[in-house]
Amino acid sequence: MLTVNEIFYSIQGEGTRAGRPSVFVRLTGCPLRCVWCDTAHAFHEGTRRDLEEIVAEAEGHPSRLLCLTGGEPLAQPAAFVLVRRLLDDGWEVVVETSGHVSLARLDPRAVAVMDIKAPGSGEAERMDWENLDRLKRKDEVKLVLAGREDYEWARGVVRGKALAERCTVLFAAVDGQLEPGMLARWVLDDALPVRVQVQLHKILWPGVERGV
Repeated sequence: MLTVNEIFYSIQGEGTRAGRPSVFVRLTGCPLRCVWCDTAHAFHEGTRRDLEEIVAEAEGHPSRLLCLTGGEPLAQPAAFVLVRRLLDDGWEVVVETSGHVSLARLDPRAVAVMDIKAPGSGEAERMDWENLDRLKRKDEVKLVLAGREDYEWARGVVRGKALAERCTVLFAAVDGQLEPGMLARWVLDDALPVRVQVQLHKILWPGVERGV
């Protein structure tokens, strides 16, 4: 059983699969409280559902790409079982995770998109740095940045941890706090080997927080 906040069909708005139609399974609950979180409705709202029901609803949508997200989806141990079941059924599975839960149990066929929380999030100390050694080349690391101090910290992590040699690295600006164009200029000035991303779903459907 899993506590599910919502299941919906939309356009992937982030990462290297941005623009692709995808099924999203958003699980309830997150031990973190990032100050810029835009999915606080997933902290507590949700319904207990069994794996068969979740898979059946996902299969009702015209996509075989599925994003497991939250909240923090891996905070529910049964999420690892769901991922394995979906992969066995032939799904392409992306797991969006905050980086503080160990990836050791995640099926290696899945793609992990792992946040590294910058100081501006208020949760930087919760990071499990051993997760870097668990990343595969096909995985992605995301750093969401609220300003110049976050950027300089993230730049140090990218260089000091050789992140771009491990997997794709994504930089994103906190909505309403840092202009994406400014972030892009900093990346260009420093010749950082990262991708600057925007949240495509917020451009397509501004002001809509659920079901996108």
